[in-house]
Amino acid sequence: MRTLMRLSWVELKLFLREPMTVVFSLALPLVILFVLGGVFGNEATRPGEEVVYRGVGPMTYYVPAYLALVVASVCVISIPTHLAGNRERGVLKRFHASSVNAWAVAGAEVAVAFVLSAVSAVLLIGAAWVAYDFAWAETPLAVPGIFVLLVLGFSAFGIFLGGVFPTARAAQAVGMLVWFVMLMVGGAGPPPEVLTGGMQTVGELTPLWHAVRMMHDAWLGLDAGPSWLIFGAISVASAGLGLRFFRWE
Repeated sequence: MRTLMRLSWVELKLFLREPMTVVFSLALPLVILFVLGGVFGNEATRPGEEVVYRGVGPMTYYVPAYLALVVASVCVISIPTHLAGNRERGVLKRFHASSVNAWAVAGAEVAVAFVLSAVSAVLLIGAAWVAYDFAWAETPLAVPGIFVLLVLGFSAFGIFLGGVFPTARAAQAVGMLVWFVMLMVGGAGPPPEVLTGGMQTVGELTPLWHAVRMMHDAWLGLDAGPSWLIFGAISVASAGLGLRFFRWE
């Protein structure tokens, strides 16, 4: 446990030295949220109109969706880039020589992802609360639990990407591509109701689609359906593949 705590502290400091981490985990979700808020406001669908945003106001829809997005930002972009960069610089090799096992490295990545995601989530909710009149969670005690599950699942996915791609540049490029695809079709960008059938099919294959529905389940009292099982399956598969393909050098 002491090794994990020390490693997590070191990793957190290294993460914060990377501008991409600060931009994508703290700044970009806030910017996108305010852009969408300025465009769409928070007026819910009126009777007789086409139902969008699952029947609630845009900001009421986007705030919980962006709690999932900030986790994806940290885990899908920052973790793979950082992990692959550590391998390139020989940091992982030195960890291995110091008898640090792969579980400790993965645990440190998850711990750092949780801290960064939590800070970003607090900033997001605080800013949205000041600027917009959105509905609070119907089951507030469930939100932190789902948030932790999302951090664990997306961290596993990020560690898998960081383990597969040999360089930080490759891991960053793939991570950003995956993130932008998820943003566009995963339920955190255009509302699902306006996506074409093909785009919805692609969106349903992404972990963010199911993460958004899990968060909406608690926040809006909506039914997430099979998203719990699908997100869990993606997480378990990512964790297994990540440990299978993890390389020290």
